Amino acid sequence: MVSPVLVIRPTFDHASQALERDGIHPLLARLWAARGLTSAAEAQYAWNGLLPPSGLTHSQVAASVLADAIAQGKRILVIADYDCDGATACAVALRSLRSMGAIVDFLVPNRFETGYGLSPAVVELALAHSSGKPDLLLTVDNGIASVDGVAAANAAGMQVVVTDHHLPGDTLPDALAIVNPNQPGCGFPSRNLAGVGVIFYVMLALRAELRRRGVFPANGGPRLDALADLVALGTVADVVKLDTNNRLLVTQGLQKMRAGQMQAGVRALFAVAAREPREASAFDLGFALGPRINAAGRLADMSIGIHCLTTDDEGHALELARELDGMNRERRTIELGMREEALASIEQSQPAIGASVCVYHPDWHQGVVGLVASRLKETYWRPTLAFARSDEGELRGSGRSIPDVHLRDVLDLVSKRRPGMILKFGGHAMAAGLSLREDAYDDFVRHFDEAVQTMTGKSSFDPVIETDGSLDTGYANADVAMLLQQQVWGAGFPPPVFLDEFRVVQQRLLKEKHLKLQLERGHQRFDAIWFNHAEALPEHVRVAYRLDRNVWNNRVSVQLLIEHAQAA
Repeated sequence: MVSPVLVIRPTFDHASQALERDGIHPLLARLWAARGLTSAAEAQYAWNGLLPPSGLTHSQVAASVLADAIAQGKRILVIADYDCDGATACAVALRSLRSMGAIVDFLVPNRFETGYGLSPAVVELALAHSSGKPDLLLTVDNGIASVDGVAAANAAGMQVVVTDHHLPGDTLPDALAIVNPNQPGCGFPSRNLAGVGVIFYVMLALRAELRRRGVFPANGGPRLDALADLVALGTVADVVKLDTNNRLLVTQGLQKMRAGQMQAGVRALFAVAAREPREASAFDLGFALGPRINAAGRLADMSIGIHCLTTDDEGHALELARELDGMNRERRTIELGMREEALASIEQSQPAIGASVCVYHPDWHQGVVGLVASRLKETYWRPTLAFARSDEGELRGSGRSIPDVHLRDVLDLVSKRRPGMILKFGGHAMAAGLSLREDAYDDFVRHFDEAVQTMTGKSSFDPVIETDGSLDTGYANADVAMLLQQQVWGAGFPPPVFLDEFRVVQQRLLKEKHLKLQLERGHQRFDAIWFNHAEALPEHVRVAYRLDRNVWNNRVSVQLLIEHAQAA
């Protein structure tokens, strides 16, 4: 494990003081200022602060096409992606379109059979769909790279509307409308919308179009804000940057959950995860609910997750949520075995861990390689790719990166330097997927490492834990921990991590892998825990930690969650 460097974020006293004058809690003012906020108005996450759909390129065209399809009784088929963002996006599309009178069903590709997105193979499945041949295909969280698939759909007499947020390639598909904040020429102020955010915007534009046509009265039609829980879940689970607009969407969703206003499936997911919706946080969405939805796409069929999010039957939702929970436990078992194999393989073969890490095993499960890549990335702090063999004999790889390395751009450089080596690829800065011929693997590993070094000028990287410096002892309590938990933190707006020195009073192992401690600072003592760390600490330590509330026998106390500790 690479030891991180602990740094303190710069403070912005002027902005912090302005926030305090606006009535913001002094600690919160300091934390928000360090993350770029300058006024309380930027943290007023009411619906009237949402960026308008009109700024999203082609949103009006898409709305008009969909309104025509509804008026003409055309069959619409939603083509979803097989992760949590894709599942929630599909659920938003289905619930919205049905509430507006559309004839609509969905199809989600199987990652092991047809791969990602609207491929020609998926078009064939759409033509044979049980609900009949669709007139219109609507992609959610995919489609921007589906040049061949859209061409096949057009040739088969089906119209296509693409909604996506992934980065486009050099050629755009020939769809009737492409709604994607990252496409060339789109001036939408938030390029960080998740796939579920994009389709939510399209549904807002569609409702507005139906109001203009007189289908709904002015300010009438379905209450789309009732879908905020789904938008929040998909946005957090996809780890997109939580800019102001995304924080608004997530805040609204969490408020719905805390008020008990959520889809039956979301309520059921809270139940099987043993989480309390009244105290819902972004952490719950990212680490409890999201993984259970994702498990369906990794191990089986994401339609289970979509049905869970679209049923209004509480009993059926709970059955499906339990099924997802079982898949998630199975996924964790598979992932643990693959990760241990990968670490053992690296140690035995003694490969040069250069600017990157690549691992491959022919017997690994395709659906879990991304999680293995994520864990190895944390271990070695390098951009990491993990590969498994597909049924077609190709290697399917999934990668995770570090802030220094834009993973999709590195793969693009490899594909330009070695045309034909990568069969296909796509993704983001921090995560990407690709496929290779098996006999090209060794060459690819070398060229991938060279491309990382070319683009960064580095052959090694140091992990950094950004902290917010020392926490005033007066704020180290359960009430402040609750205040912090109620805020929306995440990618691009990281949760507070404090840095202080403590004396270790007691320490012991829990379940042979978690370090449970009692720490002393001045006259205060704190319970603390360092998950997945089993090595004892010296008496005096410098600790990077988060504040947490611990509830035991109806007693609420503060607990420190340790991110890293080292000798003081």
